[in-house]
Amino acid sequence: MLWSAHVGLRGGAAGNRGSPYDRRQTPTPIPDVRPMTETFPIVPGQLRLLWIAVPLVLVVLGAAGALAYTLSAARTARFEVSAHGLRLRGDFYARTIPAAALQPDAARAVDLRTEQALQPVARTGGTAVPGYRAGWFRLRDGERALLYVTDPSRVAYVPTRAGYSVLVSVADPAAFIDSLRRLTAGAPAPTGAPGV
Repeated sequence: MLWSAHVGLRGGAAGNRGSPYDRRQTPTPIPDVRPMTETFPIVPGQLRLLWIAVPLVLVVLGAAGALAYTLSAARTARFEVSAHGLRLRGDFYARTIPAAALQPDAARAVDLRTEQALQPVARTGGTAVPGYRAGWFRLRDGERALLYVTDPSRVAYVPTRAGYSVLVSVADPAAFIDSLRRLTAGAPAPTGAPGV
């Protein structure tokens, strides 16, 4: 309990002790008026649904991350030509195709808008969004192809001895093919099926 002290002023005669002017302190109890708090816990929920939701959220986040990664290749993919072969640098489909597996003499610049036989018609494993196709596709002529295509009007078509062709969008397809022919010339002929 709290205590309060009434302080008065001393006045007049000595016999006047009960007067309001008396300087003595008289403690007076003040009642404790703090509000009362009661706490009630929540009833524990069923966590079975949570265990279903967590993997679902992880799958969605993983798919979104994979899509973001592969779409970034639409701006950052590179194609390196050397005496060793053709190196595709980009997303999940990046690889090096040995020079012996390439057929640079059959390579040519194509416009997929008009060259219907080489148009991709079925995606067998890859990304296909407006303005970007990457990965494995089946072409209209039935051929299997590895694509990195952003601009269908500027595409280099490169057949391989590995059972598929490569189609890549480059700023100058003719220069790309010329480089491919120059740098891979003299590559040893394949002795068996290339491991590409």
